[in-house]
Amino acid sequence: MATPSGLIRALHRGTLGQNMVMDRIFSGIQPTGTPHLGNYLGAIQNWVNLQEECSSVLYSIMDMHSFTMPKEPAVLRQNILDTTAAILACGIDPNKCLLFRQSLVPEHAELAWILGCLTNVPRLLRLPQWKMKRASQNSEGTVGLLTYPVLQAADILLYKSTRVPVGEDQVLHLELAQDIAQHFNKKYGEFFPVPKAILSTTKRIKSLRDPSAKMSKSDPQKLATVTIADSPDEIVLKFRKAVTDFTSEVTYEPAARPGVSNLVSIHAAVTGLSIKDVLHQATGLDTAHYKMVVAEAVIQKFAPIRSEIKKLQEDKSHLIKVLEDGAEKAKELAAPVYQEIRRLVGFQ
Repeated sequence: MATPSGLIRALHRGTLGQNMVMDRIFSGIQPTGTPHLGNYLGAIQNWVNLQEECSSVLYSIMDMHSFTMPKEPAVLRQNILDTTAAILACGIDPNKCLLFRQSLVPEHAELAWILGCLTNVPRLLRLPQWKMKRASQNSEGTVGLLTYPVLQAADILLYKSTRVPVGEDQVLHLELAQDIAQHFNKKYGEFFPVPKAILSTTKRIKSLRDPSAKMSKSDPQKLATVTIADSPDEIVLKFRKAVTDFTSEVTYEPAARPGVSNLVSIHAAVTGLSIKDVLHQATGLDTAHYKMVVAEAVIQKFAPIRSEIKKLQEDKSHLIKVLEDGAEKAKELAAPVYQEIRRLVGFQ
């Protein structure tokens, strides 16, 4: 891993050494407070591995994206700090990646305007997230909700990112970013690399109360979602109440038995075992007892993380400094890229 100053210089050049082209990975998380089990297994755990494997990694707290569903200012501020504490506790290391708050780098929004002017409205209207979120808000939808995929494209392209970790529900948004990059390159000359997806190998974690839906912090059923800061008692209660079916045997059949299959997926993900090994361990257990086995595995996985979150939350100034320092480094990367974009489009 390059030193922070060396990393910045290498990122500007886009190379490590004379002949080796450097991958640049970008990803982000909305500040909804403490992440849930699905966030951890589907994204954050992968982020920790990527910062060890790659020399150029940027992670952002996406506070501008979260504003598509505005919250009280005090709540948003606290959510930003809680999310930062949580991902640091999970193992994200600012010495091995750039961790920053999106809104502290104004080039994200400025580039989003340029890219938005190159994106047609029907393409955005076809995206399933627009339809789903508009329906969930029971409204006609806002401009921000419609255009936030363009901001996502700007987030990625601003740093000339080459790879983006995404869940399956974000693949279409990455495809939009790819198309925007290609359209820009065709119009103004080759400039942006076309980013590729890094797909999570973890099965999507489903709601404990409705295994047909993914786990979500916005789920009105409080027993549906396990956060990584939940107490052992809370975790046990949520898994005890998890919806399965009337068959007592533990099997992995996602289509026919989504509830128990979700438990198997969680068990495998938190232990690092294969589905086959997990099922072997569950031989002879009924689903009621198996729920407690999974709960205990989750408790053991998150015990040290939960302790570290509490410690980090007590030092708000440290969390703020981490994000501000990361933003300064991100600005060093963003500024020359955006200035060249301004020149290409004719702003200077």
